[in-house]
Amino acid sequence: MNETMERQIRQLRLKGLGYKSIGLAVGTSKENVRYYCRKHGLDGRADLAALNFEERKKNPDVCKHCGAKIIRNRYSGKKLFCTDRCRRRWWSAHPEKSNKSKEATYEYECAFCKRKFLAYGNSKRKYCCHECYIQDRFWTSQDVAITEAEIKRRQELAEQFVIPGKATQLQDKKIS
Repeated sequence: MNETMERQIRQLRLKGLGYKSIGLAVGTSKENVRYYCRKHGLDGRADLAALNFEERKKNPDVCKHCGAKIIRNRYSGKKLFCTDRCRRRWWSAHPEKSNKSKEATYEYECAFCKRKFLAYGNSKRKYCCHECYIQDRFWTSQDVAITEAEIKRRQELAEQFVIPGKATQLQDKKIS
């Protein structure tokens, strides 16, 4: 069952149609429709399903993204998603639902990689990611060249001290 079928089932059920008529309209079996409706809180009498659905929308029992049952702790507040993974996926699929202001979104150019990026709520940001910050702040091209030369030198030394038939620690720790 894909997302378009799920959306059609939800719309038809909220209009008051039964499982069999929804199954014929969508192109699936009555049992598949019944299972989906039970999983998403649309089961029972069709006319009451719409009322219950609006009430559950205010305080849902199922995840907005995957439809899984939400398990709440005793003192937790209102939850819309079962996991952080579902929350992130839903918000990445629905960025238009966000209420972030346009004035608090800033466009920058990364000081290291020169890539353009957007930052929300931080007017003094310089880098697009942590890796760019580390490389620009602590590494220089001279450091990288020395490190590569040092690695090659150590590999050559390790090959010189190898006795045929005996493995040494240098051979085991060969740097690639």
